[in-house]
Amino acid sequence: MYKKLFIPGPTHVRDEILEAMATPMIGHRSKEYVALQAEVITKVQRLLYTEKRIFLSTSSSTGLMEGAVRNCVAKKCLNTVCGAFSKRWHQITLANGKPADKIEVPMGQAITAEMVDEALSSGEYDAITVVHNETSTGVLNPLYEIAEVVKKYPDVCLLVDAVSSMAGAKIEVDKLSIDVCLAGVQKCFALPPGLAVASVSQKALDRAAQVENRGYYFDFLVLQKYLDERGQTPATPAISQIFALNKQMDDILAGGLENRWQRHKEMAAFVQGWARQHFGLYSDEQYLSPTVTNIHNTRSISVADLNAELGKRGAMISNGYGSLKETCFRIAHMGDLTLADLEWLTGQIEDILGL
Repeated sequence: MYKKLFIPGPTHVRDEILEAMATPMIGHRSKEYVALQAEVITKVQRLLYTEKRIFLSTSSSTGLMEGAVRNCVAKKCLNTVCGAFSKRWHQITLANGKPADKIEVPMGQAITAEMVDEALSSGEYDAITVVHNETSTGVLNPLYEIAEVVKKYPDVCLLVDAVSSMAGAKIEVDKLSIDVCLAGVQKCFALPPGLAVASVSQKALDRAAQVENRGYYFDFLVLQKYLDERGQTPATPAISQIFALNKQMDDILAGGLENRWQRHKEMAAFVQGWARQHFGLYSDEQYLSPTVTNIHNTRSISVADLNAELGKRGAMISNGYGSLKETCFRIAHMGDLTLADLEWLTGQIEDILGL
C-alpha cells in the first residue's frame, strides 16, 4: 500500500517531480547537459543566498561529508557532536586519518557559540564541522551565532551539514561565510535519494590545494576543474535527479523563498503544540527544529505498533533514532508537506490511540 512519508527522509515526492525524472535521457557530456547543470546551479545559489560554486554529487550526503573533511582539514578538525549524524562526521574525520577532537553534548541539547569559541581559541584547529539540524534529535543548532564566532578565526574552515534543513530553513551562505554547506535532495528538497549538493568557497578550494591524498571521487579540485572548464561533473551524474531538481527549484522559487521558510515554521509549530498537548518534547525548547519534531513518548506507547496501524491508513512516521528508539518518535514536516497533511496525520494518531 502507498504510504505518505512523514519521516525525516526520504520524504514524500510529488507526482510532478516523478514525471520530471522520466524526461528522456541526455548525454552527460552534451551541450544539453551543460545547459541543465548551469540552470540548476543558478537556482540553488538563489536558494542558499550565495555566489559560491555549487557542486552536484551523485552520492548521499555522507559522501560530501567525507569530501569536506578530506579536502578542508590540513591540521586538525573540531567536530561538534549533539546526536547521531554529528557523531558520524567525527567518525568520518577519524576514518580518513585526520586528527580531530570533539565537543559533545547530550542528545537533545544544542552546540552553542560559546562552546565553539572556547575550543577554537586554542588555535589547534583549521576546520570545524557543524550539523545545522540534527535529524536524530530534532535540534536546530544556532548556526548564525556559531558562524559569527568562527569568523574570528580566519584560518578555520566552517563545514556545515544542512542535510535536513537546506530548502526547509533559511541559510544565507555568503552572509555566514560558510565554506562548505551540503545536503542530500531526499529531505527538504522532496526528491528521490541519490543526489547531493554543496556550496563550496574559494577558501575551501585553496585549502584543498594544500592537502595531499584528497582521493578522487570527492576531490574538490577535480570537481572545480570540471565545473569551471566544462560545466560538467567528473563522473556520470544522476541526470534524472538533476531534471527533477531543476523542476523542484522552479516551483520553490515561484512560490517564494520566504513563503517556504514560513510554511515550515508553521508546520513545526503545529506539531510541537500537538506534542506538548499529548506527549512531550524531548529536545531543548530553545533549539527546536523547523523540519522534524522529536516527541518524547511519555505515554509509553508502542511506536512500532502505532506505525503499523498508520501504515494501514497510508502514513508512516519515524521511531526514535538509535538509543532513543521507543523512547521517542519523530514526525517530519519538511519538503512539500502542508499544514493540512500534518492535521490529518495527527488526527489519525489520536484516533488510533484514543487520545
